[in-house]
Amino acid sequence: MKIALASDHGGFRLKEVIKNYLDELGVEYIDFGTYSEESVDYPDYALKAAKSIIKGESDRGIFICGTGIGISIAANKVPGIRAALCYNIFAAEMSRRHNNANVLALGGRVIGDELAKSIVKTWLDTPFDGGRHERRINKISEIERKFAK
Repeated sequence: MKIALASDHGGFRLKEVIKNYLDELGVEYIDFGTYSEESVDYPDYALKAAKSIIKGESDRGIFICGTGIGISIAANKVPGIRAALCYNIFAAEMSRRHNNANVLALGGRVIGDELAKSIVKTWLDTPFDGGRHERRINKISEIERKFAK
């Protein structure tokens, strides 16, 4: 599995923690930036990393900004991206099992490092349940097609 990583300045520090954790787990990743705590705009980084997922260069993504809100909103504008903002382990599990989330959004200023690592591990290890949930994911895809320009 290859993970696309993205953050703005508010998520940079946690992104570095997550990179080290992914190294420990042996999970490959591509870091799409940012590369410092200098102020940047999260939509730019969300788009770069989301494109990598859509093109098949990455399997999933972990995107981080200060709260996780902005970067998840930006990512979800890309058709085919299902970014889930998760602040606890249960939400991470359900985002995979029921929603087949392909992007995990985290808030670098609102959750601690150890919780973030637990969320990431759960999210990486949890499969999509399929079944009745597949029907719902297909409806989301239909909404994207309906409103695509």
